[in-house]
Amino acid sequence: MERDPFYNYKVQFETVEREFLNEEEIQKLIDKELHLDRLKLVRDMFIFSCFTGLAYSDVKKLSNSDITIGIDGEKWIRTKRTKTKTLSSIPILPVAEEILDRYKNHPEVKNSDFILPVLSNQKSNAFLKEIALMCDIKKPLTTHVARHTFATTITLTNGVPIESVSKMLGHKDLRTTQHYAKIVDRKISEDMQNLKAKLEAKKISNKSNLKNKNSKNLYRLSKLKITVLKPQ
Repeated sequence: MERDPFYNYKVQFETVEREFLNEEEIQKLIDKELHLDRLKLVRDMFIFSCFTGLAYSDVKKLSNSDITIGIDGEKWIRTKRTKTKTLSSIPILPVAEEILDRYKNHPEVKNSDFILPVLSNQKSNAFLKEIALMCDIKKPLTTHVARHTFATTITLTNGVPIESVSKMLGHKDLRTTQHYAKIVDRKISEDMQNLKAKLEAKKISNKSNLKNKNSKNLYRLSKLKITVLKPQ
């Protein structure tokens, strides 16, 4: 063979967008009244991952020894990731702590070292599809969407430095976390373009009022407050 057939051939990689939930969708999940225990359980495990960034396999193996007291005197999760064996150090947010408290006396964990009664990944993903349909969430909901949601909506969007997010996610390389930052930047850009269009539309529709009256248009943006329903 005189010539390499692969000479000058360039491999092209397709960028895979990681799905995540926004604040409104998270709130829909939290607020939804579910009547089946299996759906309540899967919903709670998903929300727990949204507020800790733990992958499904790491939530499943989470044990009492993984809960420690941090330098701030608050509860932290310190655990090695199943996938990479890197250490994740995560301060426990109130939403996640409520879920831990809710299941501490569950029959499946009461006499074991594990602290959450996690169903199989296959069942969890199947039940999440049911829940998404009930909550009118159009995105394909899987257990891993929760981890992406923590990286984007819960942390980066709220101003947590990317270095801290990387440590909590247990990433070996900051470049892995930077992919989430790019997603957030694109989402912010899209949201602001939509906002600009809405404000421009209001400005046009109110033009006659502005000419006749000495008035000002006030545009107030309110931040969604995420809350958790108390178990009855």
